[in-house]
Amino acid sequence: SSVLDKSCNNGWMREHNRQTKILATLGPASNTKEQIEALFVAGVNIFRLNFSHGAHSDMAELVRIIREIEAAHNAPIGILADMQGPKLRIGTFTEGKVSLKAGQKFRFDSNPEAGDDSRVCLPHPEIMDVLEVGGLIFLDDGKVRARITDKGQDSHGGYVEAEIRTGATLSNKKGLNVPDAIIPIPALTAKDKKDLAFALDLNVDWIAQSFVQTADDVIEAKALINGRAGLMVKLEKPSALIHLNEIMEHCDAVMIARGDLGVEIPPEDVPSVQKRVIRQVRETGKPVVVATQMLESMIDNARPTRAEASDVATAVYDGADAVMLSAETAAGQYPVNAVEMMARICRRTEHDETYIQRMDELRPDIAHDPSDAITTAAFYVAQDVEATAIVTYTMSGSTALRMALQRPEVPIVCLTPDERVARRLSVSYGVHAVHSPETVDDFTGPARHAGKILQDHGFARKGDLFVMTAGMPFGVSGSTNILRIAEVE
Repeated sequence: SSVLDKSCNNGWMREHNRQTKILATLGPASNTKEQIEALFVAGVNIFRLNFSHGAHSDMAELVRIIREIEAAHNAPIGILADMQGPKLRIGTFTEGKVSLKAGQKFRFDSNPEAGDDSRVCLPHPEIMDVLEVGGLIFLDDGKVRARITDKGQDSHGGYVEAEIRTGATLSNKKGLNVPDAIIPIPALTAKDKKDLAFALDLNVDWIAQSFVQTADDVIEAKALINGRAGLMVKLEKPSALIHLNEIMEHCDAVMIARGDLGVEIPPEDVPSVQKRVIRQVRETGKPVVVATQMLESMIDNARPTRAEASDVATAVYDGADAVMLSAETAAGQYPVNAVEMMARICRRTEHDETYIQRMDELRPDIAHDPSDAITTAAFYVAQDVEATAIVTYTMSGSTALRMALQRPEVPIVCLTPDERVARRLSVSYGVHAVHSPETVDDFTGPARHAGKILQDHGFARKGDLFVMTAGMPFGVSGSTNILRIAEVE
C-alpha cells in the first residue's frame, strides 16, 4: 500500500479551501528539505525543476526530498521538469559588455571573435536565413531593441546590419528574440533530450517543453515521453499562438509563459492573449497555468505591489488552473511568504461573487458523451443538494478533469488506484487526489469508502451529503456512467 493511501493527513487541511493550484520553482533559495517542506505546507501543490540550471545530481536529490515530504504528509505532490529549449544567445564582448544608444548602427555576424560597440557574434547560423530586412531583434528580454536594415554575406558567413531603436547596456551571452520569424531550430535540443530521459527516469509527473512553435515540436516530445509523464507546452512564441489549436491536440496541459512571450508580442497584447488562451485551453478540459513575474517584487520584498496582487487575482478570475512562482521561490529572499501571499490572493478571489459569476458565464458545454453528461449532472446536483464535496472514482484522471472544467465551488476529491495519476492531477483546479488502491465490486462499497476518506481528509463530517460519480464495471477507464448522492456515515 502506498504512503499516499494513509488516512492521517496533515498535508490536506492547509489547502482544501483553495481551488486554484500553486506551482513553485526550486532553486538556491529553496533546495533543502526544510525549505521545500515549508513551501509545501504554505500551499505549493507542484514543484518546478528548472533544467536550465543545476546538474542532474542536484535534480535527483530534489526529487528524493520531495518524495520524502510526500510520504511524511501522505498527500500527492506533483513534480514538473522544465526543459531549457533552444534559447538563442549572442556571443561575448571584449570588455564583457557594451553600451548601445538609440540610432546607432550595429552588426550581428558569424565572426566568433569577441565583439565591441559595433558588432557581436550571433552563433546561430541557422537563423540568419530567416532574418529579413525590416524585422525586429530583441535582446536581454527586450531591454535592447533593433530593426534590421540590411543583410548579406562576408568571409565568416551571414550577417545582418541593424539600427538600435532602444538602447541599454548589453553584456555577454544575453538572450535574443526574433518575434517576426519562425526559427528553424527544433524545440528539443540535444541537451533537452538528455535532460528529458533523465527526468523520466526520476519519475517526474510533468515535462514542460520550452519555445514550442508548431504541433510537430509537440509530437516529437510526446513520442519521446511515451506516456511516462504529462506534457505541458509553454507558450513563448507568437507562432505557437497561431498554431494553438493543433498544439493542444497533442499536449496534456498549457503554460502561458509570459516572460519570453511578453518580449515577442507587444506588452499591451499580453492581457488579452492570456484571457483568450485560458478560455481556449479550458474548453478542451486540459489544465492551464499562468506564469512569470506574478509576485516579482517579492524577490527582494516581504510584500507584493498592489499591481502584482491584481495580476494573480486576474489569472484566477480568468479561470486558470494554476499560477506559478519563478524567481520568487527559486532565488528570492522571501520564498515562503510569496507562497502564502499567493495562496491568500487565490482564496480571497475565489470567494468573490464576481469570480463565481464569471465561472458561471465561462462554463463550457461539454455534454458530448455519457461520461460528460454524468459529470455535468453531478455538478448541478451538488449545487442543488448543497453537497460538501464531489467524489470521482477514476483510473486515468479524465473524470476529474471533466469535473474541474465545471469549476465547482466545492472540492473535487478524486480517488484513483494509480499514484501517478494522483500526482499528475496536482496541477488541476480544485482536484484533491487520493491514491486509493482498494478494489470494489459494487456501488455500496465505494460510497462507504468515499465517505470515510472525506472524513479522514477533513472534507466532510458525519451526516454531510456528497455527490459521487463512478463507472460500472469498476476499474475500466472511460466508463463513467453512474451518479449517486450519498451521506457520510
